[in-house]
Amino acid sequence: MEYVIEMLNIRKEFNGFVANDNITLQLKKGEIHALLGENGAGKSTLMNVLFGLYQPEAGEIRVKGKPVKISDPNIANDLGIGMVHQHFMLVDTFTVTENIILGREITTAGSIDIKKAEKQVREISERYGLSVDPQAKISDISVGMQQRVEILKTLYRGAEILIFDEPTAVLTPQEIKELIQIMKTLIKEGKSIILITHKLKEIMEVSDRCTVIRKGKGIGTVTVSETNPNELASLMVGREVVFKTEKKEATPKEDVLEITDLTVKDTRGVSAVNGLNLSVKAGEIVGIAGIDGNGQSEFIEAITGLRKAESGSVKLNGKELINQTPRKITESGVGHIPQDRHKHGLVLNFPIGENMVLQTYNKRPFSKNGILNFKEIYKKAKSLISEYDVRTPSEYTLARALSGGNQQKAIIGREVDRNPDLLIAAQPTRGLDVGAIEFIHKRLIEQRDNGKAVLLVSFELDEIMNVSDRIAVIYEGKIVAIVNPKETTEQELGLLMAGSNRKEAGEHSNV
Repeated sequence: MEYVIEMLNIRKEFNGFVANDNITLQLKKGEIHALLGENGAGKSTLMNVLFGLYQPEAGEIRVKGKPVKISDPNIANDLGIGMVHQHFMLVDTFTVTENIILGREITTAGSIDIKKAEKQVREISERYGLSVDPQAKISDISVGMQQRVEILKTLYRGAEILIFDEPTAVLTPQEIKELIQIMKTLIKEGKSIILITHKLKEIMEVSDRCTVIRKGKGIGTVTVSETNPNELASLMVGREVVFKTEKKEATPKEDVLEITDLTVKDTRGVSAVNGLNLSVKAGEIVGIAGIDGNGQSEFIEAITGLRKAESGSVKLNGKELINQTPRKITESGVGHIPQDRHKHGLVLNFPIGENMVLQTYNKRPFSKNGILNFKEIYKKAKSLISEYDVRTPSEYTLARALSGGNQQKAIIGREVDRNPDLLIAAQPTRGLDVGAIEFIHKRLIEQRDNGKAVLLVSFELDEIMNVSDRIAVIYEGKIVAIVNPKETTEQELGLLMAGSNRKEAGEHSNV
C-alpha cells in the first residue's frame, strides 16, 4: 500500500508533558482521513509536527515512502503539505491576493505584479469552486470566505496534502455544507486531506478513514463506512457517551430575569436589538435560537454590561441592571460564560489558576487590603481544576497553553462556583468534543435543578432542543416566538429563525 504521508511512532513532549505518545498515522492518496480526539488529546500538536512548527522527540515522517525531516513550514510547503489553521493567519488590511502571495510574490522588473497574481488566484479559485474575489479586502469578507482564502493560500503554494484544523468550528451550517463540497472537489482533483475534528456527524459524512487519539496515545484507525457515531465517541472518550441529555421535568418558580423593550445598537450604530421582551424564571433553562447576526451578541453584551443599551429595562430579582458596570452586574448575581472565551473569558497570558479568580480576586480570602493572597488563589484553583476536570499540566500553566475545551471548562468552573442567580451561557460548547459537551450540559442542568435561572444562547439547534425547557426564537433583534422543545421540530424552529410566523412554520413542519 502506497501512503502519501506516514507519521510513524511520533513522540512530542513539552517540559516533560507528553502531548503525542508514539502515535502512528498513515494517509492514502486521494482520501479524506479524519483525526479524531477530545480537546487536548494532541491532534493539533501532531499536525504541527507534520507541518514543521514543532520538532518531534522521536519517530519518523515519510512523504511518498521517503524519510524526511520537516524543520519548518517552508520545508512542509516544498514537500506539498499545506495547513489551514483553526485561527486564520491573514492580514486584515490586505486584499485576498496580497494575503495569498505573501512570501511568494510574483515580480516583474523588481516590482510586484499584482495583476498577474490576481489572474492566478482567480484561476485556482474557479478550478476548485471556491468563488473568492481576488480583490476583496479581508476585513470586508465573512469568516467562511476567509477560510477559503486560507485554502487558496495552500493551493497557490502547490499543496497536494491539505491539513484542515477544526475547519467547521466557526462556520454557519450553510458554510459547512459548502466546505464539505469544496473538500470533495479537492479529492476529485487528486489531493489528499487530513481533517482534524471532533464532530462525529462530519466524519461520517465526509471521511474515508479515521484515526482516533486519546490523551496523547493512538487508539487505532477505523474505516468510517464500517463504524458509527456511538463507536467513534466511545473510542475517543474511553467510555460510552450519552447524546441525549438526561433531565427531569423543570419546576420553574418566580421570574429572576425580566427584560422589557430592550433596544441596543451594534458597533456601526445600527439597531441590533429592537424592543426585545423576555423573562427567565428560577429553575428553568431558556434557550435562545436564531441565525447568527440577529442581535444575539448585542443582547448578551447589554445584559452583562459589555455594551450600552439605548433604552428598555433589564431587571434581576426586581433590581434594575441596565447600563451598570460589568462588575456591578456580576456582583448582583449574574454568571457569564462568554461566546468569545479568548476576548471576554480569559486573560491568556495569566496562569489558569489566576484566571479562576478573575471575578473574586478582590474579596477575601483571595486578597486583603488590596494585596493578593496567591496561596489561597492557587488552592482554590486546584480544587476547581479537579472538580471540573480541567486538563492542564498544573494550575501555574498559562491559560493560552490549554486546549479550547479545557479553557471552557475553567470558565464554567469559575462562573458556576460563584452560584449566580442567573447563569448566561453563550455558545458554551462551541468547538468542543462530545465528552466535554456532555459535561457542560450536565452542569447547566444542575444549576437549573438547584433553582437557578439559566439563559442559553447557541447556534447548535440540537443543543437548544436538548437542554432548554423553553425556546425563545430571536429574529431581527426581537423574540418572535416562544416554543416548547417537546412540541416543536428542528424544521419548525428553522423556519421561525428565518422569519416565518408561527402559523406558517407550524403548517410547514406538519407537511
